[in-house]
Amino acid sequence: MEEEPPIEDVDGDILSTLTTAPPHRKIQSYSQQLGLPKATKKHNRLRKHSLDEDDLLPITTVTTARKTNSEHFYDSSDDDFFQSASSLNSSGNNSQRKEELEAQQQPLPEFIANGGGIGIFKAPIRGAMHPGRPPSLELRPHPHRETQMGSFLRNIVCTDTQLWAGEETGVRYWEFGNIYKGGCGVGRMRRRGDEDAAPFSESVHASSTLCLVVDLGSRLVWSGHKDGKIKSWKMEQSSNENPFKEGLEWNAHKSPVLSMAMTCYGDLWSGSEGGIIKVWPWESIEKSFSLPTEERHMASLLVERSYIDLRIQVTVNGVCPLPITDVKYLLSDNSRAKVWSSGYLSFALWDARTRELLKLFNVDGQIENRVDVSSVQDPCVEDEMKIKFVSSSKKEKPQGFFQRSRNALIGAADAVRRVATKGAYGDDNRRTEAIVQTIDGMIWTGCTNGLLIQWDGNGNRVHEFNRHPFAVQCFCTLGARIWVGYVSGTVQVLDLEGNFLGGWTAHSSPVINMTVGAGYVFTLANHGGIRGWNITSPGLLDHILRPELASKELLYKKLENLRVLTGTWNVGQGRASHDSLILWLGSAASEVEIVAVGLQEVEMGAGFLAMSAARETVGLEGSAIGQWWLDTIGKTLDEGTSFERVGSRQLAGLLIAVWVRKNLRQYVGDVDAAAVACGFGRAIGNKGAVGLRMRVYDRIICFVNCHLAAHLEAVNRRNADFDHIYKTMVFSKPSHLQNAASASVSSAVQTTRGTNAVGNHSEEGKPELSEADMVVFLGDFNYRLHGVSYDEARDLVSQRCFDWLRERDQLRAEMKAGKVFQGMHEGIITFPPTYKFEKHQAGLGGYDSSEKKRIPAWCDRILYRDSRSASVSECSLECPVVSSILQYEACMDVTDSDHKPVRCIYSVDIARIDKSIRREEFGEIIGSNEKIRPLLGVLRDVPETIVSTNNIILQSQDKSILQITNKSEIDKATYEIICEGQTTVKEDGQACEQRPRGSFGFPRWLEVSPATGVIRPGNVFEVSVTHEEFSTLEEFVDGVPQNWWCEDTRDKEVMLVLRVRGICSTAKKSHWVRVCHCFSAKNTRINSRSDHSRRTQGIDSVHRSSQNKDSVQRSEFRYLDSSSVVHDQLESDFSDSF
Repeated sequence: MEEEPPIEDVDGDILSTLTTAPPHRKIQSYSQQLGLPKATKKHNRLRKHSLDEDDLLPITTVTTARKTNSEHFYDSSDDDFFQSASSLNSSGNNSQRKEELEAQQQPLPEFIANGGGIGIFKAPIRGAMHPGRPPSLELRPHPHRETQMGSFLRNIVCTDTQLWAGEETGVRYWEFGNIYKGGCGVGRMRRRGDEDAAPFSESVHASSTLCLVVDLGSRLVWSGHKDGKIKSWKMEQSSNENPFKEGLEWNAHKSPVLSMAMTCYGDLWSGSEGGIIKVWPWESIEKSFSLPTEERHMASLLVERSYIDLRIQVTVNGVCPLPITDVKYLLSDNSRAKVWSSGYLSFALWDARTRELLKLFNVDGQIENRVDVSSVQDPCVEDEMKIKFVSSSKKEKPQGFFQRSRNALIGAADAVRRVATKGAYGDDNRRTEAIVQTIDGMIWTGCTNGLLIQWDGNGNRVHEFNRHPFAVQCFCTLGARIWVGYVSGTVQVLDLEGNFLGGWTAHSSPVINMTVGAGYVFTLANHGGIRGWNITSPGLLDHILRPELASKELLYKKLENLRVLTGTWNVGQGRASHDSLILWLGSAASEVEIVAVGLQEVEMGAGFLAMSAARETVGLEGSAIGQWWLDTIGKTLDEGTSFERVGSRQLAGLLIAVWVRKNLRQYVGDVDAAAVACGFGRAIGNKGAVGLRMRVYDRIICFVNCHLAAHLEAVNRRNADFDHIYKTMVFSKPSHLQNAASASVSSAVQTTRGTNAVGNHSEEGKPELSEADMVVFLGDFNYRLHGVSYDEARDLVSQRCFDWLRERDQLRAEMKAGKVFQGMHEGIITFPPTYKFEKHQAGLGGYDSSEKKRIPAWCDRILYRDSRSASVSECSLECPVVSSILQYEACMDVTDSDHKPVRCIYSVDIARIDKSIRREEFGEIIGSNEKIRPLLGVLRDVPETIVSTNNIILQSQDKSILQITNKSEIDKATYEIICEGQTTVKEDGQACEQRPRGSFGFPRWLEVSPATGVIRPGNVFEVSVTHEEFSTLEEFVDGVPQNWWCEDTRDKEVMLVLRVRGICSTAKKSHWVRVCHCFSAKNTRINSRSDHSRRTQGIDSVHRSSQNKDSVQRSEFRYLDSSSVVHDQLESDFSDSF
């Protein structure tokens, strides 16, 4: 905007008499000069002012409950993590001064627009308990994103007594016995992000953990890491060792370990980039465990060199049938002794015992041709390879900025086109995002388009279901229930047939992992929060727990109060002096905790606007002048000592930034930014809005800086601009945080990040701004005065007739009609119009006196909406944010622009939940409530079952049938069979020690099928127990077989455990079955290098011989009545045999 020469004003002498000395600690404030009557009494109810002038006089005040911040969090033991409050607020002077101001200064009267409280302008529903979901156990409350940089949680698994989580700096675990305890963090220190988390233990620093596997047989948790290492962690850690250290570790891959699985034979499989799958035989792992601690390096080397590379094993004549896509998922099918490996678009099915490739098929279930498959790769990988090839092969001259921008724009447009095409017609929306096996042996996979696919154990596609339109992220299962987590934050419960049982919004961000333990389904959100949901939810227990927990609200409700300074200024492409910023912000910042500043016309011009639009398309924003403003305002606010800038966003000439006091910083986080262009074609940022969203004391507050359409007659255009901004503003995290937070996150989360699909709101299609607890709109709204001439307006201003001028305010009229800023509050304007002035002319004589003679207008405004509704106005958990206006004034002495800066100070009451205390109350109710106890007792009910025998004798390739009978006529039973260990009988008749294999796996000579299943009421289920054909074992070194030998031919005995559960029970009953095998030959070892081609058989020859397997033997057949009988009888038999 060009500066126009000043013109002498005939009324200058009269208008200049309005200028008086500023009051103490304030700039010249015309709201004070008007001598408005001060309210002498606070009212506890909301006074809603009519837009009719008759209702505005006498002026009354809008008041809210005032609460002191007596519960302000600080622990002197936190000095290592947070700056001491005493160092930030010496001697408590600021708090004392604040109390004095509170007593002296009453809230100002407010004007409320019509049209609020309904539809998208209705404040979000809040409460002590979320009405749309079951009560949850907040194991780890939602941490601020900024506290998690470099330490995000990415996966969780449950053991029988613990919950383990993989993070970017190692692993951590929670003991189930501590999940109801109050938060104290690591080593009884409160650390940022874990202040309210239940007590946990954390490992030493390690590379980012990408996958976890539980090995109950060895009492270990295995972790795969970004640096290619695999580590083991003992479940039983010493309480004195914190952080705890890993056990066995080795370099497994040259690239990240993306997936792991432990098979039913105890082997550990790992997948990495480029289709690499390695098998780590249990025999090598077990041998490494036997080495003493001082030979730890040798143990790691022993395992590291023992791998079997499956790509090499299946390569025939230089052709490998496996695709070169990343192995994102590995799943052990323990029911049929198979392993599934998967990329995004293809699957491979393996024999867990022989490690032979059985089948290769795509997401449609179609078998892949081996010749064709070798040349197939992921389309995304192919595009990336082409780009790299072209960029490396072409040596062009360095390009200028404009040429690079042009190329970037074209490239971005092409990428958008390709993504849109794939999303509509291609394979991207069918990518596999999760896989799980249910107790009945079926395999379930989830896709990016929300499709759920059910497969049988042979890789045949059986059914498909579409229960939710958003991408599937994870599964977990227990008994006859399947839980599905979606990118929208939703969790659904299905039965084994795919029938919908229930669902709810579990988190405000994607559910990236789930696991079952201690009677809970634990969900891990993308933001790092962990919640536990009772496995019966939704159900009767929820209806009992919800009112009980709500009744204890007074115990965990905390009230906080803070002051927020908001300021707006159209700077007219100029730069402010230090004195101007002190008058505008510095003089008021000493008594507030948050400062939000919005600037307009920081930089304009056609060239700049075009360049800004181009930069926005490639994710770039900001300018040198914008940075100057941020730095200069930061100096004014004493940034670094008193305040810290938490976020900023620039769109062309629009700039918004927020600073918070350092002693409040720990309660402010998850700062997201947004921008909406309203200029030419809704694409240019000369008009539009920029916004910042953040969590303050766990409540969402948004600040939106707007610059709406100009000119007196453009009222409808301004209304349309607001409507467009309100409905389309979508917040996303800053790019540097987005990149850091996306490590090891599913593709669906990354591709939808920053869009409404991510699940930042509970109602589909609802604007994100409508989900905020408080929204502040500030900026140059450009609404003018209508029905008044330039001279009349100046005269009325000189006479201080603001009441009459307010009747001519376009914004007031449109708000009264409910056409714009519906339901928003604004302080009654008691300062002169802030537009348009001659630059560097003090006083009201500086109004535009050029030929255009623009009519003075209140273009620069600040409005807000909080949580209040017609029915609730007191600050509570149902109405968590209640605000009032303490100051609303224009800084008329600032002359650096043709607009005057405006500021507004809010007093904000916030009701929050102390998550640590509520978790303790949650545990108290679960443990003591008489109505809940019987419901939890049902979870321990197990149907009565009997087994046909507890003793099986097998000879070479014999098969015996084990019958399991469900005696219940009502309830289904589920079972799984594991092996507690193998005992070898020596030549002298003595038995060696019984040792379990990894994950209680079976020895290689034994096959139990199906090892898991569901038994209907009154039915008998048959399980085959088979001795496999005489096998040959090989020893591998660096992936190459070095020698082979026949399997040990001494007599062996294994102890099988049949675990029976109810259809959804946490308890189990066990039957023990002893399986004996006798050999007639002795062990023969052959030291020889095997022919490598012996392992390179084609897919067509993978089926094992089935001869002699038709003979079924039942040895020592007898029915045993119960688990106790089985146990007692087995103890007797076992002692007699030794």
